[in-house]
Amino acid sequence: MKKINLSIDGMTCSACSNGLEKYLNKQKGISNATVNLVMANATIEYDEKLLNQEKIEEFVKEAGFKSLGEFKEIKIEEKNKKEKIKFIFFTILAILLMYISMGHMINLPVIPFLDPHTHTTNYMVTLLILTMCFMIYGFDIFKNGYKNLIHKTPNMDTLVGIGAITSLLYSIYNMYTVFRGNHHQVMNLYFESAAIVIYFIKLGRYIDGISKDKTKEAIQKLVKITPNTAVVKIDGIEKVVTLDEIHKGDIVVSKAGEKIAVDGEIIFGKAHLDESFITGESKPASKEVGNKVIAGSMNYDGYIEYKAERIGKESTISEIVRLVIEASNTKAPIAKVADVASGYFVPGVIAIAIITFIVYLLIGQNLETAITSFVSVLVVACPCSLGLATPLAIVVSEGLCASHSILIKKSEILENAQKVNTIVFDKTGTLTYGKLKIAEIINYSDIDEKNLLQLISSIESKSTHPIGKAFTDYVEQNKIQLLKVEEFENIAGYGITGKIENEKFILGNSKILEKYEINNKYLEDEKKLSENGNSIVYVVKNKEIIALIGVNDIIRDGTKEVIDTLNKNKIQTIMLTGDNKETAEKIAKDIGITKVISNVIPSEKAKTIKDLKQENKYVMMCGDGINDSPALASADIGVSINSGTDIAMDSSDVILTRNDLKSILNLIKISKKTIKNIKQNLFWAFFYNILMIPIAIGLLKPIGISINPMIASGAMVFSSITVILNALRLKNIKFE
Repeated sequence: MKKINLSIDGMTCSACSNGLEKYLNKQKGISNATVNLVMANATIEYDEKLLNQEKIEEFVKEAGFKSLGEFKEIKIEEKNKKEKIKFIFFTILAILLMYISMGHMINLPVIPFLDPHTHTTNYMVTLLILTMCFMIYGFDIFKNGYKNLIHKTPNMDTLVGIGAITSLLYSIYNMYTVFRGNHHQVMNLYFESAAIVIYFIKLGRYIDGISKDKTKEAIQKLVKITPNTAVVKIDGIEKVVTLDEIHKGDIVVSKAGEKIAVDGEIIFGKAHLDESFITGESKPASKEVGNKVIAGSMNYDGYIEYKAERIGKESTISEIVRLVIEASNTKAPIAKVADVASGYFVPGVIAIAIITFIVYLLIGQNLETAITSFVSVLVVACPCSLGLATPLAIVVSEGLCASHSILIKKSEILENAQKVNTIVFDKTGTLTYGKLKIAEIINYSDIDEKNLLQLISSIESKSTHPIGKAFTDYVEQNKIQLLKVEEFENIAGYGITGKIENEKFILGNSKILEKYEINNKYLEDEKKLSENGNSIVYVVKNKEIIALIGVNDIIRDGTKEVIDTLNKNKIQTIMLTGDNKETAEKIAKDIGITKVISNVIPSEKAKTIKDLKQENKYVMMCGDGINDSPALASADIGVSINSGTDIAMDSSDVILTRNDLKSILNLIKISKKTIKNIKQNLFWAFFYNILMIPIAIGLLKPIGISINPMIASGAMVFSSITVILNALRLKNIKFE
């Protein structure tokens, strides 16, 4: 299966996006298609043996829309001067049209040569010409409405188009009867209704477009983090190039005050870099030869040369943007409620409008009343607000999360995070920094301590585990030469093995002793080391324990406050670790976690998560995203604390690039606020239609309440603006 993300033109409401989505999902070769109204794109998974991009774009065209090619980046379209002038021009025309058609009704001065009583022909022809200008202005509405009706996916444009054309044709008919001598019909022209409906729709879309663009600002800021140009070094000569001209392996130069252009590795120099946009760490990070750099980082004070490794779509920033866009293209379960409703809503409204028209004629009402009610029902029930209720809130929230270093891979996470009642934490690298250091050594052999650490460090240098980093750091600090290691093997959850000069060494926790059936005579020493908060590394040579190494870690800043907050909110916290019981319980006690599950291997971690879920707990697992992958996948929500450069490799649902556990509190908080906001939007969208459709039908005329098509179009725009403003309130959420 292959995946493609296409930009789609012509979608104006949820009925459009739902109709296109349904049409695409019916096509042979497409396994799944998701259409995003706010982002105006479609993510499609398809069988490349049966389809290609060209064929898929044909499907889009058949459904009544247009593909603008592959979705490459989020663009905030600025309204150009020409468009603004056009809109101002039609605003003036709308005011003029309203004045000519209705000014005399409220005793405003009448333009002499346009007086409907003395200059009837001038009056009617002027209204017709002005209205036809609006019909041309709204041609895209009629075109889209017709296409969607033909493809059996009627949408908002269909409703507006039918309503406006009905008003226009009825007014032209009455104009004809006036020319035939029926002069009182001059007061029954509804040209202004047809024109003002179009104007209000255009006004609504203008405001809607600006509002949608605002929801993308946080994501666009990420796109703009990287510089436009960079300096590369070719044969010792520096050359300024654009980012597109940089290739993998190129040597890029960064001087003080410049931004890093692409992800890479420093090969010369030293500097302090600001990586706060990824890590959230306000203090500049010291970088030297061998360290990685992330595109967009600011070089504060040094000169460095680095080798380009991840460019273009592979860069960390591009990966973040891709994740956010893909998340916005997934649908939260609550969004499907609105989708289903919209799918039935438009055909239902058309049916109600037709029934209203027929009933008015059957009960003896005149044609004017029947048509006015018919058009009012069509216009007032346009499902703009219903279509925006969920996706707009989701996109605002996801952009907000992205700007605060919380990357969400699926929209459903925003709905489900508020359900979490149990959070399981890995210890090393999650509750602690994972920057272990050698604290204590108990040597049972005749090998001197320096040589012993050389042997151990040589094997540990082959491992990616944080404990291995403690030994490699020791080697670097003490400038110890590493030995050649053969037959290295990593045994997940237990430890590692390797041969040095044909001698086999086994390094790991107490479980590795059981695995290799090695007698443990040093339980008391292990206990003493553990009571001091150390993680234990057993060193075995030829099935004999030759040393015990105690390494310890530092608890993350703010961890205790986060655990206290979760406990106060009645969310159970559990520590799940492969470390020994004594060490785990000491750290748990220090930070306020009451339940500890220790001495578990990765597969056992996953089983623990499944057992908790069987107890009807909604489980969030928070780990380092590497060793904890099985547990992260098993949890209802998997959250990894990760450095920015690991984003592309991560398999969890949520990535906290800030490496701060407070982000978990923020995720739960924004989830609650988002769902509350969506429910408010859906309530007002449904309430508006439930309230306005009966009024448009005329059921409240006996008590003096009624509307015409012009008022109906204004009310429809007001409902959409209400939903937009409510969704944008999410931007005011205060993060921890």
